[in-house]
Amino acid sequence: MVGDKARGEMNAFQRNESKETLFTFISAGDDPPKGDFPVQKKSPKLCGSNYPLSIAFIVVNEFCERFSYYGMRAVLTLYFISFFHWDENLSTAVYHAFSALCYFTPVIGAIMADSWLGKYKTIIYLSIVYVIGHLIKSVGAIPSLGNQAVHVVLSMVGLFLIALGTGGIKPCVSAFGGDQFEEEHTSERSKFFSVFYLSINAGSLISTFVTPVLRGDVKCFGEDCYALAFGVPAALMVLALVVFIAGSGLYRKMPPQGNVLLEVCKCIGFAIKNRLKNRSHHIPKRDHWLDWASEKYSKQLIGEVKMVTRVLFLFVPLPMFWALFDQQGSRWTLQATKMNADFGIYVLQPDQMQFLNPLLILVFIPIFDLGLYPLISMCKFNFTPIKKMATGMILAGMAFGLAAIVEVKINNPAEYSNLILNGEQQNLHFVLQHQGLSLTFNYTAKEKSVYSLIVFEAEGSLSSRLITDLKAKPENGLAAVRFINGLSQDVNLTIDSKQFVAVQKNYGVSEYLLLERDKYNDGKCITEMGEFTLDLGLLDFGASYTVVVTNVSGDAVKTWKSEDIKANSVHMAWQLPQYLLISAGEVMFSITGLAFSYSQSPASMKSVLQAGWLLTVAVGNTLVLVVAQAAPMAQWAEFVLFTVLLFAVCIIFSIMGYFYVSVDPEDLQEKEEKTETPSRGNMISLVTQKTKL
Repeated sequence: MVGDKARGEMNAFQRNESKETLFTFISAGDDPPKGDFPVQKKSPKLCGSNYPLSIAFIVVNEFCERFSYYGMRAVLTLYFISFFHWDENLSTAVYHAFSALCYFTPVIGAIMADSWLGKYKTIIYLSIVYVIGHLIKSVGAIPSLGNQAVHVVLSMVGLFLIALGTGGIKPCVSAFGGDQFEEEHTSERSKFFSVFYLSINAGSLISTFVTPVLRGDVKCFGEDCYALAFGVPAALMVLALVVFIAGSGLYRKMPPQGNVLLEVCKCIGFAIKNRLKNRSHHIPKRDHWLDWASEKYSKQLIGEVKMVTRVLFLFVPLPMFWALFDQQGSRWTLQATKMNADFGIYVLQPDQMQFLNPLLILVFIPIFDLGLYPLISMCKFNFTPIKKMATGMILAGMAFGLAAIVEVKINNPAEYSNLILNGEQQNLHFVLQHQGLSLTFNYTAKEKSVYSLIVFEAEGSLSSRLITDLKAKPENGLAAVRFINGLSQDVNLTIDSKQFVAVQKNYGVSEYLLLERDKYNDGKCITEMGEFTLDLGLLDFGASYTVVVTNVSGDAVKTWKSEDIKANSVHMAWQLPQYLLISAGEVMFSITGLAFSYSQSPASMKSVLQAGWLLTVAVGNTLVLVVAQAAPMAQWAEFVLFTVLLFAVCIIFSIMGYFYVSVDPEDLQEKEEKTETPSRGNMISLVTQKTKL
């Protein structure tokens, strides 16, 4: 985070985006770079205040960019499931691979901005890459454009460019906003960040609610309109770029000043290399392994790197929290597709549930800051940052425990008889007793398949047919229905004036139709005798139906409806407790973790900690990818696994935190400066003696 708030408490809106956009890579610490720069022209002020007019363009740009990113990501998992027809494990793996890449690329953006192009040009160039990625992604979602291989290639290329764009500009935009203020306007700069992070959460909240509506409630090309759901975020990113460029003449543009992250990496690398070269017992030992970099790097830099490595060591267990947290957009969304989404006045799309997280964060921050934490302090309980973070982990683990319970409840199997086959397929022998007659039928059944046997009368005798049923609930909370024509003439069925089905006579069977949950009372059945009304009644969330057309009576056809797979009986509201717990966990874990780690490092090392924090998110998403692909299991069991893993990591983190001694970076730096290092005379036998200093 940029600005004076990085040293103390973060204000409410700065905390909301704690795991990502709080991070700004600035080589000189949490204030904008200082030095002998070319004189920058002063930007016009907003309404006579000390706020430069240029920040208005930056805030609007950030709102549009966050709308673009979160809106696209909200529908991504269901896009893989419904459009590509991938299974849940592959869809989850690709989703988290994309999320991980989005948190690896900020390091690239920071290096580009601080060492090469500067923040302004980096934002412009990577935003263009971002826009191109969105456009390719939207085009790839048009069903009529090529085959599935084309769609997959376009989508993957688009996602890669989006990850490069959104990650690359992540550390630059907020820092660039801080650069617009003059040094004496620190108060205004701090308030700017409040508005800046409010725009982030506004974009996230609105987009995660709106884009699922564009996907599910708008139909194009005869199905869910993913092209529109991706196209609108693409348009917002174009608008973000246009707005940012429009303010070009008003910006204060600082030149690149070098990236401290690279210096830290070089210092650590040199220390390790130097230590490996000098393993002789005759060479004096040094107090710390980083002291082996003293031949090339200053004592101040080495001391600061020591402080940072102490905090980075505490980061090691943290990825497990993010492994659970980021599954809101994958596993939890897939869970919502198998639940009842009817809230009476509104039917929620399964991917809309994600909007609860940014909403709850905005609610919890003032509650925790103004209510919970002061109350705990009044009770004389020492609620240290380590304890807060451990509590956040526990809350996230409890959330996944609840998710496992919900998953067990919603996965009640259909009422079928199970048969154990001798191999991959087997011939089955059916014997029917009817009115003293014994009838025999033979059919071949395949393993892991579901069948129904229909028995009917044809030409005065019994006949039968073995038909294949759905093995699982329809995707995205849709209802599946098929028709069996019991009439002696072909029929053409029309459902909701859009879906048309032709079914052959004498118990012909149609393919399954996937329909939105609704009452279908005005269908049509056209036969040789005329047109008749078809009343299917309610086709509910996640149910599978077989409708048998039995006869014609009056102006309507008579049907018999069987519910083969039960409708979603568990209401989506049961996900609310797990969202409450994981959002509360985020407030206690992420915000506290950032404030604590910032307080434990020198000002010049803030960007290194930002990089480390972002990498914990990336590694956490990578863990989900590995579990989804390497160890596929029942979903409830996977939730339990993540719960157990996070509790175990929480114990390890608590032990590490127990032995961690908090320090004041300024005091520790003074101590490092007073510590004597080996004199140059003691270095005669070192291999690095020949290094040119």
